[in-house]
Amino acid sequence: MRFLGALLLCFVCSSRLAAQSDFYLKDGDTVVFYGDSITDQRLYTTFTEAYVVTRFPKLNVRFVHSGWSGDRVDGGAGGPIDTRLARDVLAYQPTVVTLMLGMNDAGYRLFAPDLFKSYRVGYEHIVKTLKTALPNVRLTAIQPSPYDDITRPPMFEGGYNNVLISYGKFVRELAMREGLLCADLNTSVVAALRSAYQADPALAQKLIPDRVHPSASIHLLMAEALLKTWNAPAVVSEVEIDASSLTAHRAVNTSVSELSNEGSIAWTQIDNSLPMPIETFPSDELVHLALRSSDFMDALNRETLAVTGLSQGRKYALKIDGQAIATHSADQWSAGVDLSEANTPMSKQAVDVLQLIYRHNNLHWARWHMIQTSFETEQPPSMDRAMAALDTLEAEVATMARAKAQPTPHHYELVAVNK
Repeated sequence: MRFLGALLLCFVCSSRLAAQSDFYLKDGDTVVFYGDSITDQRLYTTFTEAYVVTRFPKLNVRFVHSGWSGDRVDGGAGGPIDTRLARDVLAYQPTVVTLMLGMNDAGYRLFAPDLFKSYRVGYEHIVKTLKTALPNVRLTAIQPSPYDDITRPPMFEGGYNNVLISYGKFVRELAMREGLLCADLNTSVVAALRSAYQADPALAQKLIPDRVHPSASIHLLMAEALLKTWNAPAVVSEVEIDASSLTAHRAVNTSVSELSNEGSIAWTQIDNSLPMPIETFPSDELVHLALRSSDFMDALNRETLAVTGLSQGRKYALKIDGQAIATHSADQWSAGVDLSEANTPMSKQAVDVLQLIYRHNNLHWARWHMIQTSFETEQPPSMDRAMAALDTLEAEVATMARAKAQPTPHHYELVAVNK
């Protein structure tokens, strides 16, 4: 029976590893996020990058954020579309490109056939240009994120978001026709807005404060929608320990060793991943509202610990590296506790990774906007050297982020609390 149990555990763990290997991004990929000001906020894109770096710390993927405020399918202030694509996408030789456009294209008005025709023709041109220049590129077409007609009355009958939904239907149809992935960043966010509005109408209006540009909390949910499209695994780690036999019956995406019971249940644990970094958690009320109004934590951030065989009727306090984490009853530990919302050493490490990701993306933005596009006409003599130096610095910071995300061992201790 012991052999059969071990065999079953190996099967479960190998199934989980297979699910992890189904993730859309692969080692060596270069991802370019392309879009308008919502992409230029560099939030859903940064959160997506942070998930990848923390969940797959051995994966070497480069991320380039190429959103430009006001953009439409024909370009905008950053140049006409062919200039934008050549300079801000093709120059990086990406293997993966995401496209999110439409908020500006639909004109903030009732559905207009002429505007929709321009959108359709322009979007098809973008896809054709990218597929011609990069025959092996993998494109993810993104249905436009919502205009907030949920927490405030629509500007006109039917509302602007219904216009964006019609544009999104075209994006999905085009994706099916051209063999692209399609991510819906509208439906699940609208559902979260409705839930948030029912819970707290005044606070819900701050989730997308100007009805167009989401707060960071909504960008988390947009990142979730994109990551789900990419088959992102939900599990950070799953551990089940039998305190009576000092056996780890389950260890998914982690390893457990040195189990002992000398006054407390203790072990060493090395997770293969870090939890999704949520830097403002648990203090930011908007983040709380967004998480409560969605399935974000369950869908992307499960970090469960179950300990059976504890003395009934007692409470037990968990410490990690000597830091108090959580106190629960024996029954609660037996059922399993999700540590993803706790302030653990692992979550702190993940936030440090996120901070480095912010900084490498800000370096790229500065190089791109303050040098490359700012001096396109004048071309000062040191321009190329300055850009090369910033490129080197940015790459170093991105490497630092991956290094910071690498697994480290942690000492766990479950101590009985005096009645």
